[in-house]
Amino acid sequence: MPPVTAGITAARPDAGPAPAHPPEPIPVPSRRTTAARRAVGAVDLTPGPGAGRPFVKFARPALYDDSTTRLRPVRTWAQPRVTAAAACVVLGLGLIGGAATGSWLTGGDEGTGVTRNTYAVAGELWHSVPVDQLFPATLEGEGAGPGGADRTWTRVAVAPDSTCKNAFDPLLRKALASAGCLRLLRATYADATHSHVTTVGLLFTKADADAMHSLRNRFTEEGLDRRPDLMPRPYAAKGTPAADFGDAQRASWTVSVLPDAPVVAFSVSGFADGRTVTEPEPAEEAMETSATSAPAQAGLGHEAQGIADRVERRLRKTIAATEKSS
Repeated sequence: MPPVTAGITAARPDAGPAPAHPPEPIPVPSRRTTAARRAVGAVDLTPGPGAGRPFVKFARPALYDDSTTRLRPVRTWAQPRVTAAAACVVLGLGLIGGAATGSWLTGGDEGTGVTRNTYAVAGELWHSVPVDQLFPATLEGEGAGPGGADRTWTRVAVAPDSTCKNAFDPLLRKALASAGCLRLLRATYADATHSHVTTVGLLFTKADADAMHSLRNRFTEEGLDRRPDLMPRPYAAKGTPAADFGDAQRASWTVSVLPDAPVVAFSVSGFADGRTVTEPEPAEEAMETSATSAPAQAGLGHEAQGIADRVERRLRKTIAATEKSS
């Protein structure tokens, strides 16, 4: 049998003609032959097996300008590095500031003192702030209507500050019971045509920050703010466009448990002509462009949300101003 080497088969004399396209043989590394004797003192620059990469000396990097006697850094390299370093510093400071702000808003450890002070200030506002400051005679709703239309609401009634007795349906009163009721402030507004009326309210609770966060989470996670059986009650006043605004006229509403004050803000809207609404809809759903319900088509979701948002903003500004002056 003819000898066989690794990967190569010896040809036999009686073999037939070679195929037209023979397979390409796999190259096999050959053993290194013994180097020829060289003169004494000569240097062999041929790399041996396993010697690794040869040593290479690179030219001077283009970091310095050799045209002058004194070598100096080229500014086109240094400037981007300085700019990048400055950007990193600004970004880092921004992240730290954002974290501190987030800690204050969420009641974190670093912002606990500020949050507690805010809660203390807000809890006293119900008897120390004029009603016109929380419920102004006129509210401007720029872009607050359907399709971004402007709205103007006029205050038609203000309820005396009171407890929460008979102010909420039994189920909503039960849902809010864990926060306690310190005081309840309410006012009713009418739109420019006096065809829509909306009652807005601020419930000042006895709860601390942890209890308010728990209540807020519960309303959000369980969808309590979207349940028709948890709608706030309206405040109707005789001799006003809201005289016929009763429980059966409630069409759209919103309830918001504030995360940074012991307050529950809410509003409920309806028709001023006393018509009954059989299928009320939460403001968030009534404001959707695809909504086709009667409250949505009439824009009552925008009325409830727009008024509640503006009263809530005024409350926050009042808290901030009072806290700053104290």
